[in-house]
Amino acid sequence: MKNIDVKPISGHTGLICLLGSPVAHSISPAMHNTAFAALGLDYRYLAFDVDADHLADGVKGLQTLGARGFNLTMPCKNRMWELCDDLSPAASLAGAVNTVVIDPVTRKLTGHITDGAGYMRSIADAGYSVIGKKMTLLGAGGAATAILIQAALDGVAEISVFSRRSRFWDRAVHLTNRLNEETACKVTLYDYEDPSVLKREIQESALLTNATSVGMAPNTEGCLIPDTSYFHPELVVSDIIYNPAKTTLMALAEEAGCAALNGMYMLLYQGAEAFRLWTGVDMPVELVRESCFRSK
Repeated sequence: MKNIDVKPISGHTGLICLLGSPVAHSISPAMHNTAFAALGLDYRYLAFDVDADHLADGVKGLQTLGARGFNLTMPCKNRMWELCDDLSPAASLAGAVNTVVIDPVTRKLTGHITDGAGYMRSIADAGYSVIGKKMTLLGAGGAATAILIQAALDGVAEISVFSRRSRFWDRAVHLTNRLNEETACKVTLYDYEDPSVLKREIQESALLTNATSVGMAPNTEGCLIPDTSYFHPELVVSDIIYNPAKTTLMALAEEAGCAALNGMYMLLYQGAEAFRLWTGVDMPVELVRESCFRSK
């Protein structure tokens, strides 16, 4: 990787940050500060440990200080949705926000959810398209919701969502109804009770996406798909997990002759979308990947 000259901090340096708890593990400061330095942008990105109960005070402080914007991680995404002055279409549907842009004049807060946009770009940049086609989505939690919304808004023709009847079920029913009313996408919600239904929907799909934590380290043996008979050779299989780099689901897909992708680029591109919203320019994603994702 080439050497990058980092601008010294001055009285003009702008602040962008991450709010949530915990945040010490986050790769976001490395990603954004690498991109700022590479492009000669006079910003710094910091991470602050803030819980949902103290979020409003933290946000008021950032507005007062003239910060350009910030990211949210758990447990602050849903609370931030309530604090925003304006919301993007995807954030409005999601009921959650992971990126906020602060207007430099009015100090108004515009909330976005970039996870779904990052996911859709990761699929496109890998050379695949699901626009106008059908996908099967496993999960109904926060990441799955963001992917579902963005896929429907972007023009995926049909999405079959599978979820357990957990605390997310009622929310998934409500979102399914809204997307069917407000987009041209046909969304159907299923549970996992009948394996033959899951197999049928996958075999009719161009893309299968695992948006759950099943298969994530340290429980790497987990997989929601029992065997290779669920796949067909033209299917693209995507897992939002990136640790391990190859999940059990991905290994099973490759055994069946399917293309398989992990979640590393979703993480990269959701950050790139936030970067664009704050700065108006594109993140140098290949440089950031080389610098910050080399071991993943």
